[in-house]
Amino acid sequence: MTKKELRFVGIDVGKSWLDIAVYGEEEPKRYQNDKAGIEELLDHVTEIKAHLIAVEASGGYERQVVETLILRGFQVGVVNPTRVRALAKAMGLLAKTDRIDAKLIAAYAKKIQPMPKSLQEEPEMKLKALVIRREQLVEMNTAEQSRLGTVHESMKDVIREHIHWLKSQIELIEIEMKHMMDNLPVWQAQVDRLISIPGVGFITAITVVVNMPELGQLDRQKIAALAGLAPFNQDSGKKRGKRRIFGGRKAVRRVLYMSCLSAMTHNPIIEKLYKRLIKSGKLFKVAITACMRKLLTIMNTMARDQSVWEPRLLSSGS
Repeated sequence: MTKKELRFVGIDVGKSWLDIAVYGEEEPKRYQNDKAGIEELLDHVTEIKAHLIAVEASGGYERQVVETLILRGFQVGVVNPTRVRALAKAMGLLAKTDRIDAKLIAAYAKKIQPMPKSLQEEPEMKLKALVIRREQLVEMNTAEQSRLGTVHESMKDVIREHIHWLKSQIELIEIEMKHMMDNLPVWQAQVDRLISIPGVGFITAITVVVNMPELGQLDRQKIAALAGLAPFNQDSGKKRGKRRIFGGRKAVRRVLYMSCLSAMTHNPIIEKLYKRLIKSGKLFKVAITACMRKLLTIMNTMARDQSVWEPRLLSSGS
């Protein structure tokens, strides 16, 4: 098959349906998002000899079809819906339906050609599920803690009881996460390297390792962008707007933030950077974001070189 004949496919995922479109072809097809429907979809992409299939991330509803396609040997990229909509706006396509979205995702597959996803083993998927669930419980706990200051006195005991339960569940999940690491020596080695950094504990290390499999494989600008820590320009003509971070992986930013609060007093590289920025008049938010970016850069370098913490070698943040 020549390059012109390569088939690029887009799949819009819903709770009940899978809408699939082939780039350059008019009519998308629809299959049920269940085992039987996915088997029919597999027959279709096999028949057309799909070169690359882009599947829009949809809160987990895409997991079964993505795993099945990869197991059958297809190249599958899971794409960010925000980026697909950005492409639609650039193309002047503002209407939105499931079938239109499928065609847009197929166009995204053709024009952007996202990196194919590799299938994780069962222990890796279970550990990732534990990390995600812990993050959800932490968010719920934070929300309940905030409510304590505003609810009626009669509700405070109920909320305190819920907070106690949430904390106990978080502790149980953390214990299970540590046990799971015994079956994942590659991830365990990566975690051990990261926790050698002053200010970085087990939760930060495992969250970064699980949520950023690209660690050590990309340059510092790209790895920062993936985490949502790369500042983007807001310039127009002579106007120079504030640089802002955007998007990225929220769970990674949360743990990096907490680690930097500790690292600002216990990590010589982060402490030096923070003090220099504050002394130069930078706001705390700007300084802490720069420290988070620096810490992630250090992690990326250590993962790339498979090395442990050595401030003399890491001070340049290469």
